Amino acid sequence: MLALKLTIVPLLIAAITFAGHRWGPAVSGWLAGLPVVAGPVLFFIAIEHGPSFAATAAIGTLAGVLGAVSFAIVYAWVATRFAWPTSFVCGLAAYFAVVAVLHLISPPMPLAALVAVGSLVLGARLFPRTAPKAPIVVSSYAEVACRMLAGAALVVLVTHFAASLGPNLSGLFAVFPLMTSVLAVFSHHYSGYACTVLLLRGLLFGLYAFAAFCLALAMLLPAWGTAPGFVAAVGCALLVQFLSRVAVQRA
Repeated sequence: MLALKLTIVPLLIAAITFAGHRWGPAVSGWLAGLPVVAGPVLFFIAIEHGPSFAATAAIGTLAGVLGAVSFAIVYAWVATRFAWPTSFVCGLAAYFAVVAVLHLISPPMPLAALVAVGSLVLGARLFPRTAPKAPIVVSSYAEVACRMLAGAALVVLVTHFAASLGPNLSGLFAVFPLMTSVLAVFSHHYSGYACTVLLLRGLLFGLYAFAAFCLALAMLLPAWGTAPGFVAAVGCALLVQFLSRVAVQRA
């Protein structure tokens, strides 16, 4: 189990990084919206604590989409005037503030779904304006390795402390903008704020698939169990991801 935790997420992070090398920051951000980190976290939680625990955690993760959106918007606006350290700290502050409120409220599944979709619809309109394209920047192997190590660390930590944190807080931390922050920081440092804004805006379109995945898990895990529930949730995420890409290309 530990070997899986240390390999699945890092390999997915590396794949998304290399996709960004090929197709640019907007596509990289779009792919980063997939449940590449939260999906494995919830899967390991389901194996170790049962499908009901994981279903409740999935509701927290679904509501936590608001935190990911808040991080992206705040980072993008601060990046127009300041360097990456200030942008990163402000983005994290926005994320943790939202998580604290959501933990106190513990919204039920319908409200969590409404919060997630509403934040995605409204959030896309709140980004600063920038050029529609930015140059592709190739990450160094050291940067890719750092992203992979950070992803493995988050999976191990959240799943290890899931019982102590409880399902709601475990779910909220599963949507911690780990890969998003790493992508944003390196893009900002090497390519400037315009590239970062494109990446973070692309993230929002990818998060529709993330929300569909979490909603499907919350609905299906208690009745279907771990394996069928996750297979169906992955199918829902891929379908929504495809539809979001079609919509973006048409727009």
